[in-house]
Amino acid sequence: MKVRLRRIIAASAVLAVLAGCSGGEPPPQSVPLTGSRAPDYVIGPGDTLRVDVYRMPELSAALPVRPDGRMSLPLVPDIDVAGKTPTELAKDIETRLRAYVREPTVSVMVTAFTGMPGKQVRIIGEAAQPLTIPYVEGMSVLDVVIRAGGLTRYASGNRAEIIRRENPDAPAQTIRVRLNDLIRDGDITQDVQMRPGDTLVIPQGWF
Repeated sequence: MKVRLRRIIAASAVLAVLAGCSGGEPPPQSVPLTGSRAPDYVIGPGDTLRVDVYRMPELSAALPVRPDGRMSLPLVPDIDVAGKTPTELAKDIETRLRAYVREPTVSVMVTAFTGMPGKQVRIIGEAAQPLTIPYVEGMSVLDVVIRAGGLTRYASGNRAEIIRRENPDAPAQTIRVRLNDLIRDGDITQDVQMRPGDTLVIPQGWF
């Protein structure tokens, strides 16, 4: 009985020490996982699609989406593509093919991504590779800079700006970003979250 009592007292002492080291803060709460999923990708001009018709390779093709948002397939000319998900497009192609093929089965895969203009992020100026990329949920400034290969030697990173519009008719907002502090000094307060349609502008330094 005495041995058991000593063990309880020792365990209580350890717990007290741990509580004191924690600074009185409660333990972190576990966050339950939700069943939400990322939104389906929306096809845009400039994307490259692979369209496969089951057991009919002569009707399958890999083609880019034209600037007008359309593409032409065997037996399905000038079909509207931009603004649809791959699943929606596959169903539309199946509907069009039923005039020629009995119970067609179509799959659509995006093999090169650009996305709808309102769902893109642009980086211009003194980036190693200025480019336009599709927006991804949770994308930050650092993600965009990495995709662009970093900054050029002439870049004035601490004068970079994000140009943002809440909608096409709204006035542009300017958000200053100190990229040198972020990249060289690890100042994560400068790792601003990007939004669809944002443009990151990196000016040239003064020499």
